[in-house]
Amino acid sequence: MKLYDYFRSSAAYRVRIALNLKGLAPERAFVHLAKGEQLAGSYLSLNPQGLVPSLVTDEGQVLTQSLAIVEWLEEAYPSPPLLPADPMARARVRSLALAVACDIHPLNNLRVLNYLSNTLGVTPEQRTGWYRYWVDLGFEALEKQLAGDRRTGPFCHGAAPTLADVCLVPQVANARRFHVDLSPYPTIVRIDAACAALPAFADAAPARQPDAE
Repeated sequence: MKLYDYFRSSAAYRVRIALNLKGLAPERAFVHLAKGEQLAGSYLSLNPQGLVPSLVTDEGQVLTQSLAIVEWLEEAYPSPPLLPADPMARARVRSLALAVACDIHPLNNLRVLNYLSNTLGVTPEQRTGWYRYWVDLGFEALEKQLAGDRRTGPFCHGAAPTLADVCLVPQVANARRFHVDLSPYPTIVRIDAACAALPAFADAAPARQPDAE
């Protein structure tokens, strides 16, 4: 396998966590998003969206979109599981994961932030305010969901990390990078700390990647 990665990409961060949890260590290639390397023809021929991550399987198949990659990993390498066996529990874990991956992250990814600055001409302060607003809105709901459900354990669902934690931790890291006040979200902070104590999460952190700046 070969992972096309960028240390600050939260979507790539999710895949790094999942790979570590599965005990997999693919070859790595780095695509510097801030320098526009994702728009080079050589990379666009691999992933026409010009996004990371991309994962090339041992059979030469190219997988894109972080959640699709993680779900493939779950099916191809089922141990340890990232989704519970019970259908209702699986739905809950997916719901928590998608709250981050579909409702928070897309509004704050690099393409959107660059459009705000370069096309709409917003100030750096307005751009940061945009980022924080959508994180706060998403985390407020997520905190209530996690804190108010007995199925929440040390992790988002029970006593072992799941797809929900794989999505939550990178979003918390990005929130900290933008100096979002996390004090209103004690359950989220507690879960993030539990994940950080595991090598699979710690080793996937942006600062520990070979391309980190």
